[in-house]
Amino acid sequence: MKIKKLLVANRGEIAVRVLRAAKELGITAVAVFSEADRNALHVKIADEAYCIGAAPAAESYLRGDKIISVAKEIGADAIHPGYGFLSENAEFIKMCEESGIIFIGPSAESVEMMGEKTAARTLMKKHGVPIVPGTTEPVESEEELIKVAREIGYPVMLKAAAGGGGKGMRRIDSEDELVDGFNRARSEAIKAFGNGAVYIEKFIENPKHIEVQIIADKHGNYRHLFERECSVQRRHQKVIEESPSASVTPEVREKITQAAINAAKACNYYNAGTIEFLMDRNKNFYFLEMNTRLQVEHPVTELISGIDLVKEQIRIAEGEKISFGQDELYIHGAAIECRVYAEDATNNYAPSIGKIELHRLPSGPGVRVDQGIETGSEVSVYYDPMLSKVITWGRTREDAIRRMLNVLNEYKIIGVKTNIPLFFWILKHPKFLDASFDINFLEEELTPLLPDKWTEDFENIDDVVAILGAIIRDESLRFKVTENVISEENKWAAL
Repeated sequence: MKIKKLLVANRGEIAVRVLRAAKELGITAVAVFSEADRNALHVKIADEAYCIGAAPAAESYLRGDKIISVAKEIGADAIHPGYGFLSENAEFIKMCEESGIIFIGPSAESVEMMGEKTAARTLMKKHGVPIVPGTTEPVESEEELIKVAREIGYPVMLKAAAGGGGKGMRRIDSEDELVDGFNRARSEAIKAFGNGAVYIEKFIENPKHIEVQIIADKHGNYRHLFERECSVQRRHQKVIEESPSASVTPEVREKITQAAINAAKACNYYNAGTIEFLMDRNKNFYFLEMNTRLQVEHPVTELISGIDLVKEQIRIAEGEKISFGQDELYIHGAAIECRVYAEDATNNYAPSIGKIELHRLPSGPGVRVDQGIETGSEVSVYYDPMLSKVITWGRTREDAIRRMLNVLNEYKIIGVKTNIPLFFWILKHPKFLDASFDINFLEEELTPLLPDKWTEDFENIDDVVAILGAIIRDESLRFKVTENVISEENKWAAL
């Protein structure tokens, strides 16, 4: 069935991204919005736009019933969920199907199979996908918890079975911490997911976070689009992503991409999805989870593969076969993505709320910016504070990094604080440049450089990160941090 009208059940940069892809395919592109987003960019670029409720997401973007009601009323053939919100909600997928609306994504069954972490681990083990040693069922008692921890050895990791985004996760280094950590993890899981089930697995020391983009159709065809490096993280949330990973050898690439295909086949998956792995220092990799949706970082894969993943998603939802063969794909150059957030690092990375007084985009060869804002946009307290994603491509990783540094220097957002200065520090750091970083990179390298009460010493994060950039080059500045404040006009000079 050819889709003629597509409703995008999301907001921000991902809504803009999907709306544009639909319009390029000749499909009428429909936006929905909350009262807070009435003047948002995704509303302006859509062919049609409809209000679905008040500002809080629980009263708008998470109201599947309202979204489907609008879709039926306007005659939409399909709904694209983007990421977040209802994108991995099996009940919403079923509601779409029952309403005769095409859901652009996987089946509800696949989402349910991969959404429960212990069930997913069991399934992966059955299909030969390596998993981290630990339980494949939630831990039922303190006695079982202690027994398993002793068997696999400390440190261990406690994880919410229904979890994600770092919630309900706790590292335990000794038996003295185990029971209390278990109870705290269960409490966090109940608050975050309404499900207190927790499982235990071996903690992998200083791993890399590697993920593989897969795509499949309803005719049984599966493809991988290589791997992404996602190890630069803060509190289990990705900050910078790149493709390919400089740490993945051709031999490992062949194995990890095949494991990802096996994982997708195990749950009869179709449409776009991502298999996430942890890789240790010896390049052994272990299944972490599957994201049954389009990923935030999909642009880096698009730039090195030449495949438009959103258009491919739409075609697959229409019943078409994947438009390319595995042997037609190859890694072309390297791409890096920086997630630009409106956040105040001087206040525990709290969202920075306000009006965008100026939004000046960078441009040039090999530059892409997926944005959900423009000059005049309001950054609301109600939603995730990501403003845009800056992506650069280069013939080599070094080219992509140099291009990103130039592009970030051109990119201007005035009106709210952003994390752009932090990227300069990361992109110039020796461990990033030689790709020796792991998921503990920011915690180990950045946090020790920050004064205990840096809100008293510096006016804003721009000053702090500019000084940190100088620290990397000149150790003599390490003991002068609290004595210097870099002026607005000179803050970039230290970098």
